[in-house]
Formats: sequence, structure tokens, C-alpha cells
Amino acid sequence: MAASKSPGVATELLSTSALDEIVGRLGAEIDADGSGPVLLVGVLRGSVVFLADLIRKMHREVYVDFLAVSSYTPGAGRVRLLKDLDEPVSGIEVVLVSDLIDTGLTTRYLIDQLRARGAAGVKVCSLFSRPQRRVVPVAVDFLGAEITEDYLVGYGLDHGGRYRNLPAVYALGSGALDKPSSDWPDLE
Repeated sequence: MAASKSPGVATELLSTSALDEIVGRLGAEIDADGSGPVLLVGVLRGSVVFLADLIRKMHREVYVDFLAVSSYTPGAGRVRLLKDLDEPVSGIEVVLVSDLIDTGLTTRYLIDQLRARGAAGVKVCSLFSRPQRRVVPVAVDFLGAEITEDYLVGYGLDHGGRYRNLPAVYALGSGALDKPSSDWPDLE
């Protein structure tokens, strides 16, 4: 599972086969949670790769929509909606799909927004979670894995817009984070 690509800079945390197993399990869990149609709402941009694979693992009737928000910024005290849903959610079962839940502030905001709009139910699916960093409680109904403080890239996760396209997930070491982006390692 942890094969190093660039020693001291990046370590492979989850291979493509491990990710496929996790996503398959999550798809089966969401399928088993109900029988009717479900709307998966992806949180842009990090969830795109995960969400695309997730819907291919599911057998229920699935609809997809997206939200984009400004990241919660400490001190700013709020989350700003950058892209809203295209369709109403009133009376619809919704699963909010995220790449990573950290403080929980953004996720809590989105759950509250979806409930206020009359969603029949709102559940949360996240590839990764850092519960040790929670500022507000958030229940993750469908969870891929809990992680530590590692900075992750690949499979939709980025650093400065880079590495989203990597097929595996890597933990970036401080060596990569301290360098200008032009000096980052080539993980491809």
C-alpha cells in the first residue's frame, strides 16, 4: 500500500486497486441504503473523479448535480456558494459526495442548505475524513477511510491545482509543500 514514488516528497497511500475496492464498497452501501432514486451532489472540484467512479459502481437509479463553495476560511466565519444546484431537491433523497471532510464547517453548511431546500433526506459520503480536525460535528454515513494530517493529492485531490489527475492517492511530504510549484516532483 505505501510504495514511495519520490522518497521524502511523496508516498503512495492508496493504489488504484485499493481505491477501486473502497469505491465499490461505498457504492454498494449507498445501494443498500434505499431502493428508490437518489441524487448524488458532488462538491466541486475535488469530488469529480471519486463521484464519476462511484456512480459506475451503483445499481440504483442515480442522478447527479454539483455545488461549488469557497473553502471555509478561518476568521472569515462563513462559506460562500460559488455554483448552485441546477435542479430543486425538494422531496428527493440526497447524498452529498465529498473528497475530504476536515473541519466539517463546509459540509455542515451544505447539509443545512440542502435540508432547508426540502430534501427528503441528506446523507454524506466522503472518500476521506479527518475527524481529529472537526470543529463542528458531522455524521459521515458512507466513509472510505479516516486519515491523519497527511496532505493528500491524486484521484481528484490537489495542491495548488496540481496532481488531481493522478490515478492513486499520495501523501505529500513537507519537502514538496515547501517548494515552489515549479519544483514539485513529477509523480506521473
